[in-house]
Amino acid sequence: MQRSTQLDTATTTTDTTRLPDSLCTHTPKCPTADSPDREAAQTIASYPEQGWSLLCNGVLLFEDTGELLPDGEVIAPHRPLMVVA
Repeated sequence: MQRSTQLDTATTTTDTTRLPDSLCTHTPKCPTADSPDREAAQTIASYPEQGWSLLCNGVLLFEDTGELLPDGEVIAPHRPLMVVA
């Protein structure tokens, strides 16, 4: 059974359609894209073969821990560094 959800989209001045800042439709709401815990949002699309996932707050989360926020801001990968003893 497929489920279709109408997204509240917006048209920019260049007549292109963009997704809303949050695709979160569940309760309780996930952290927003500008929240420090934004990576805790639920995954709504996952493409492991391409190395990225779309979270319901509009954040693209990459396999290397980098992120692309809905406003276009890039968050550099932030993997913990391995300590050599």
